[in-house]
Amino acid sequence: MSHAADETPASLDLTSSRAMARMRFDLTWQCPRARHQDSLVATKLNLWRDLFPPGLDARVMGQPRGHRIEQRFAPGELVEPWREAACVRLHRHQFNAAGGGPTDLQPRLGRFYPKTLFDGLPTAVQGKPHPPRLVDVRADSLQADCNHPLAEQQLQLAVTIESIWAHGEERGGRCTDVADLVTANGPGMQARWRTLATDFWSDQPFTRRDARPDPMFYQAPRLVDHLDRAAIAEISALYGRLIPPGARILDLMASWHSHLPDALTADRVVGLGLNQAELDANPRLTDRVVQDLNAAPELPFPDGVFDAIVCTVSVEYLIDPRAIFREAARVLRPGGCLVITFSNRWFPTKAIRIWEALHEFERPGLVLEYFIDSGRYRDLQTWSLRGLPRPPDDPYADRLAAADPVYAVWGLRI
Repeated sequence: MSHAADETPASLDLTSSRAMARMRFDLTWQCPRARHQDSLVATKLNLWRDLFPPGLDARVMGQPRGHRIEQRFAPGELVEPWREAACVRLHRHQFNAAGGGPTDLQPRLGRFYPKTLFDGLPTAVQGKPHPPRLVDVRADSLQADCNHPLAEQQLQLAVTIESIWAHGEERGGRCTDVADLVTANGPGMQARWRTLATDFWSDQPFTRRDARPDPMFYQAPRLVDHLDRAAIAEISALYGRLIPPGARILDLMASWHSHLPDALTADRVVGLGLNQAELDANPRLTDRVVQDLNAAPELPFPDGVFDAIVCTVSVEYLIDPRAIFREAARVLRPGGCLVITFSNRWFPTKAIRIWEALHEFERPGLVLEYFIDSGRYRDLQTWSLRGLPRPPDDPYADRLAAADPVYAVWGLRI
C-alpha cells in the first residue's frame, strides 16, 4: 500500500515516535562464482518499536526521506554465526522416512529440503526458519547443514528511506526484527555450498507434465501481461541499466511486450517467439522469428551479432537450457550481456519438473548453473526484489499486498 497521499512534509524525520517509514534494504554479498544482491522493500517500520541491526538504527535515526546509508557486517553479525554442531550427520533412511515427499524423491547434493523430510533432526535445529541443505550425500549417510545459508558470508546492507509519514494512535503492534526480515525466506540459497556444485541434473529435471509440442500450447495468442505493473517496471529498469544505448538486442522467447524501457534506444530488436500474432503486436521489434527452441535450440543468427539478449519469465520452460545458453553466447559479441528474469508465476504444466520442486530462491541458483555450465560467461550476478507495494488497481490487489517478486541472473560473454 502506498502512503504517498498522506505523507507529511519532508521535514519529518525518524526521531519522532509517531514516524512510520517505508525502507528499501539492499543486501549484497559475494561468493566464488557470482555477486549477489537481495533487495526487500519493508513498509510500516518504526525505529522506536522495531529492532534494527547493531549500529544501523543510530545512523538512520533523524534522517529525512531519500537518505541512504551502507554498513558492512562480518560473517555471523547479521545472521547467526556458522556452527559445526548445526551440520548434522544422518543415516540415509532418515531422509523422507515419513513419506513427506514423492515416493521417488532422492537426496541430492547441495539442495535444500523441508525439515519435515528429515527424521531425527536435533530439537535445536528444528526451530530454524530456513530449510536444511544436504552438503554430503553417501550411500548410507547424509550430512545436513542447518545453519543460515548466509552464515559464512561477509554482508553489506544498504538502507534507503523511501517514505515517512505520521501514524495515528497505535495500540500494541508487532515488533519487527529487521535483520530477520531482510535475511529470512531465501537469501543465500541461490549460491553453491562453499565450492561444491549443486546437483540440479539428476532425476530427469527437464521433463514436463505436458510433453506436447509447445506450438500446440501457444497456438492461440496470449496478449496479457504475466506480472503486475510494479514488477514489470523493475524488470524494464534493470534492462535499462544493463543494456547500452544503440544496442542490437535479441528478445528470446518473446511475446507482445519486450519489457525494454521506452528511453532505451536500440539499433535493432529481434524477437524470437512461438506465436506470430504476439510478435506482430510487439511495437519494439524490428525483426520477428517464430521458432520452438525446445524442438530446435540452434539460434538462426551468425556469431557475435548481438550486444544483449533478454529472456523474460520464460527460462522455466526450456527443456535443454544448457544448449540455449551456449547458443546465446555464440551469437553475443564478447562483453555482450545475457539477462534472465523471472518471478514465481508460470504455466505449471509447461514448466520443467525441477522448477516446481525448488525453493523460490534456489531457482536463481539453477539459472546461475546454466551460465557456469556453459563456461562462456563472466561477471555473473543474481538479483532479487521483494516487497514492492502492489498497484492498487491490480486485479489481485484485494488479496495480495505485495507485488510479484522479481529474480534476475545475468553475465557477460567471455
